[in-house]
Amino acid sequence: MNDSLRFPAEWEPQSAILLAWPHAGTDWAERLGDVEDTYIALVAAITRFQQAWICVADDDLQTYAEARLRSARVDMSKVRFIAFDYDDTWLRDSGPIVLREGGGLRVLDFRFTAWGGKFEAGRDDRLVEALAAQGLFGAAPRQRIDFALEGGGIETDGAGTLLTTWQCLHERHPQASREELDAQLRQWLAQDRVLWLEHGALEGDDTDAHIDTLARFSATDAIVFQACDDPSDSHYPGLQAMAAELASLRTADGRPYRLFPLPWPAPVLDQGRRLAASYANFLIVNGAVLMPAYGGTPDARQTDDRAAAVLARAFPDREIVQVPCRPLIWQNGSLHCITMQLPAGLGR
Repeated sequence: MNDSLRFPAEWEPQSAILLAWPHAGTDWAERLGDVEDTYIALVAAITRFQQAWICVADDDLQTYAEARLRSARVDMSKVRFIAFDYDDTWLRDSGPIVLREGGGLRVLDFRFTAWGGKFEAGRDDRLVEALAAQGLFGAAPRQRIDFALEGGGIETDGAGTLLTTWQCLHERHPQASREELDAQLRQWLAQDRVLWLEHGALEGDDTDAHIDTLARFSATDAIVFQACDDPSDSHYPGLQAMAAELASLRTADGRPYRLFPLPWPAPVLDQGRRLAASYANFLIVNGAVLMPAYGGTPDARQTDDRAAAVLARAFPDREIVQVPCRPLIWQNGSLHCITMQLPAGLGR
């Protein structure tokens, strides 16, 4: 690993969580009310522990969002609004990836192509540049990198190991070999090694198997992952194969990882379409883990509680907070996908 650079793990101290408020000009328009309720619950949960930085498209949206949050008794002293006109709200993938550099920070600005050109992303690709121009990153320099990479597609343990999926990176860069992609990720993200998963994907997921829907580090020697124990489910073969892959991985010092399988959420359908519900799409904040809850029926709520119990074992020093995320998966993502953590020391 580069001695002067380090990619911090999500569980390290944070300054804030970055997100963007949904509005009628985004993909949420058709079900905006339900999605706003989820955002309010999420901001309320975040601000119990740290600041929330919320992008808003214009002054009117800021006024509206502030009114909704105040009516929900959110601690507004921990909310900061940022003006930027975005295409959509998936800031995990369009937002900054921040490295520690000596005693400071470096902001990486990878190219955002809306998951391989699936959607319009011209404004979102300029998000990091716009935030830097407003002075949001303080003295931290911004480094633009002409390489398509999304934050949801990578997971680090903070100690030089990166976890990702071959399907996603190969789809973005079909002409590149495994060795080339491995070298580029290690160089730009200051990693000693890259662990590649070959299996695992969720129906309804248009990110081409982002790792943050599948498997996440909870410590340098532990991985939490989305399991499937229902042989009749179409996901069973792929997620069983992924579980076997994770069992074969070794830590940097040669030990098997401690593995925490998450229960399989009951299928969530929307007009017959299977939605990509995953408990692996949790968000770590200072002192807590915010967990997507899908609810809907008493059995589904029991499964939410079982997932929370697994996360409590994986993160024994953190509070587990369930956030209702059923409206989010209508657009094929969940709680982690709409947020990006900003490490401690970033911003002004």
